[in-house]
Amino acid sequence: MTSIQNSFPLNFSRPKIVLLVAFPGMGLLDLTCPQTTFSLASQIREARGFPGYTCTTVSMKGGLVKSIEGLEFSTVSLEQWRESEVDTVLISGSPPVTTPLDHLNSLINRLREIVPHARRIVSLGTGTFVLAEAGLLDGRRATAHWEWRELLQSRFPAIEVDPDAIVVQAGKFWTCAGFTAGIDLALALVEADCGRAVSMEVAAKLVTYLRRSTGESQLSALLISQMHDAPTFDKLHVWMASNLSHTGLGVDQLAQQANMSLRNFARVYKQKTGRTPAKTLENMRLELARRLLEETDNQIELIARQCGFGDEERMRLTFQRNLGLSPTEYRKRRCE
Repeated sequence: MTSIQNSFPLNFSRPKIVLLVAFPGMGLLDLTCPQTTFSLASQIREARGFPGYTCTTVSMKGGLVKSIEGLEFSTVSLEQWRESEVDTVLISGSPPVTTPLDHLNSLINRLREIVPHARRIVSLGTGTFVLAEAGLLDGRRATAHWEWRELLQSRFPAIEVDPDAIVVQAGKFWTCAGFTAGIDLALALVEADCGRAVSMEVAAKLVTYLRRSTGESQLSALLISQMHDAPTFDKLHVWMASNLSHTGLGVDQLAQQANMSLRNFARVYKQKTGRTPAKTLENMRLELARRLLEETDNQIELIARQCGFGDEERMRLTFQRNLGLSPTEYRKRRCE
């Protein structure tokens, strides 16, 4: 494991206080995913003699709060916290948006008091609606769970809703897609505080299959393929994702891997998934390229080869066709 003793971007002189804001009907994963991530980061830091995070679950009145899944858990009153003590505030979401925002007026007003003093304000999933109702996201980029982002945009037109990203940072405000994306968001916060080595060590402890970049699509090309009625091609999709760097990979090779004739494969695949095999392959390569542009300093020509595009020009055309941006513009926008 990489040495981390001198790699912390922030020099903690004392534990950072993280408030996880709960309310009746909130989604349990929105609370537990970041809480577990911060807890593991604290264990790693403290084992090396550094202070970590102090996470506290709060609600407006304190006491027991019941999640939408039916689990009750204890909270302390948000009113008892002095603004100067708070480092990070995380607002949970409610799946779906069933909690009327006018029932959260006291919470929204309290948030307005805390915001000027806290270093970070974070929302998970539909918790973005709470920040939006408080007017805290006007003129800023934000995201929410894919099922509710159109509603977010229509209800709060002053917000620039990112239609795809799992995590968006706009100054001190962080928003994410919610549910398990709360892990990706918390890992991004830990990386910002403690460095990449700590973040990756936490990800390993969580047994995450992949540490997703913040700008990655909420619905991956592989997941979209699996969502369709196409169990016949599940193994093929996994094989494709593991062989994207092969520039010679084409529909004929995919048909051979599926043990089908080329004609029958193309017909059945389109029927089952709603797209051509070539389009699925392009989407997977595009997704991998986006990740590498965000997470590495590799030259674009190298990334094009790593993803199987063959050359930079072919990758550029794919980016323009699907995203309306060149790879260079994409990297600049996501990493600025």
